[in-house]
Amino acid sequence: MARKNGWRGLLGALLAVALAVGAGCGGGGQGPADGLSGTITVAGSTAMQPLIEEAAEKFMEKNPDVQITVQGGGSGTGLTQVMQGAVDIGNSDIFAEEKEGIDASQLKDHKVIVQAFAVVAHPDVGVDSLTKQQIQDIFTGKIKNWKDVGGRDQKIFVVNRPKGSGTRSTFKKHVMDGKEEARGDAEQDSNGTVHKIVSETPGAISYLAIAYCDEKVKTIKIDGAAPTERDIAAGKYPFWSYGHMYTRGEPTPLVKAFIDFVLSDEVQQGIVKEMYYFPVTGMQIERRP
Repeated sequence: MARKNGWRGLLGALLAVALAVGAGCGGGGQGPADGLSGTITVAGSTAMQPLIEEAAEKFMEKNPDVQITVQGGGSGTGLTQVMQGAVDIGNSDIFAEEKEGIDASQLKDHKVIVQAFAVVAHPDVGVDSLTKQQIQDIFTGKIKNWKDVGGRDQKIFVVNRPKGSGTRSTFKKHVMDGKEEARGDAEQDSNGTVHKIVSETPGAISYLAIAYCDEKVKTIKIDGAAPTERDIAAGKYPFWSYGHMYTRGEPTPLVKAFIDFVLSDEVQQGIVKEMYYFPVTGMQIERRP
């Protein structure tokens, strides 16, 4: 009897070890596995860049033998570079199928976040909300003064994004309804630079990832809806996209470990929400290319 109980004790101990190991591998919000080493290069969306940089820092803290380099350049750059093999991960605000010149069949899509964007203006324009039609009229050049949309008697200074920008593609598709923007008064790709121009230029208007929105710029509602998780999930707010991390084919084990970390509860329920992105796992509404 004592021998039988001994075998039961041994089996119980082995089971406990197996459960402990299983709990530490992937999913469920756990961090990456031990013993990882190597380098990962990431480029693309500037809207995603702050989040991916922060996630990379935390991942490298857990894995001191891993080095991750994160650069911007825009979604088009990220998709092109990952397709060419120049980087391991291409971050994008748009589906690869939506980018001209990209063979999406070569790439694997990893949706990691939902990100909202906002039409923003200089704080003194005197307007809190615009209809989609008014936004279209401003960016196509039909409306040139804020007084024509209920604001101050002031010239509208339009800051556009370049054609390679994923944010611009999202804006054109879901806010402009496909209408081509006029040339505008300035053109900048970096969210940080756009924020600086809008905050310092009287009458300025543009659009940003909400992670960059603060009291220095005025966030403009669209048809009364705000860039919140609730209004997006209800289908009221149109200006949002997935944040994609594309790899060329299946990722290597190291790259997969980093992507899994970004998708973990630790990141999705932590820095994703802290930095004003939304967890991809909780979004009820869906978009396709």
